[in-house]
Amino acid sequence: MKTISASSAFGGKQTVHVHASAACACDMTFAVFVPPQAAVRPCPVLWYLSGLTCTHQNVMDKGEYRRLAAELGLIVVCPDTSPRGDDVPDEPDNWQFGKGAGFYIDATQAPYDRHYNMYSYVTEELPALIDLNFPADMNRQGIFGHSMGGHGALTIALKDPGRFRSCTAFAPIVRPSTAGWSRPAVEKYLGGDEAAWRGHDACALIEDGARFPEFLVDQGTADGFLEEGLRPWLFQEACERAGIRLTLRMQEGYDHSYFFISTFMDDHLRWHAERLSDHG
Repeated sequence: MKTISASSAFGGKQTVHVHASAACACDMTFAVFVPPQAAVRPCPVLWYLSGLTCTHQNVMDKGEYRRLAAELGLIVVCPDTSPRGDDVPDEPDNWQFGKGAGFYIDATQAPYDRHYNMYSYVTEELPALIDLNFPADMNRQGIFGHSMGGHGALTIALKDPGRFRSCTAFAPIVRPSTAGWSRPAVEKYLGGDEAAWRGHDACALIEDGARFPEFLVDQGTADGFLEEGLRPWLFQEACERAGIRLTLRMQEGYDHSYFFISTFMDDHLRWHAERLSDHG
């Protein structure tokens, strides 16, 4: 692992690192904010998964999380969204697939299966690296994300509720197997057998018995992707049928951008901090 930048912020450190990833068969970049409390004790870890077209940089520059993360004593880890490199297969003219659009799944179809293993990267390889190199309390982890990253956060939490104490999302893709902007990518990564898609679909996971104690989801009413791509009411219906507590907040006038995310970032950080506390 190589540190490529380090900056002081709110008494803590914002760093960016690159390492050779076995899961993705390429170099991967990620960002970490370590709060000042980590100088005296390990701190809980909050994973932020970004959306389509993003890298680690978007939330680091526009998410406005450091001030409150420093106050609350949260380590915030921001992975990239896909493998990178000249030999990584891609569709440069398709922003909904390939580089920047890994969908936090492990591809099973050639030629994508060699590099596009973001599920294993985010759930296994990168956590091991964080545990080894940062003052992290890995017994206290939360996860959240935006859009494609919201999809990743919901599905990862549902599949591993023993690891995560908290999960929230900004404008998540809740049923990627049927949404127009995600279904083609899912099929290319996982093949034509739709049964194989259910393990990477939050609504389908709940229908198939996966459970998590509670979720917070914020969704802007002026989001241009709301009706066709996001459809939070489908997740609400799945949670209601399963008896899962969901706080779904429809935020009037907000769109899909980081103006929306940064506005409600503090609410999400406080939600996670409460559940990641020593008494959580």
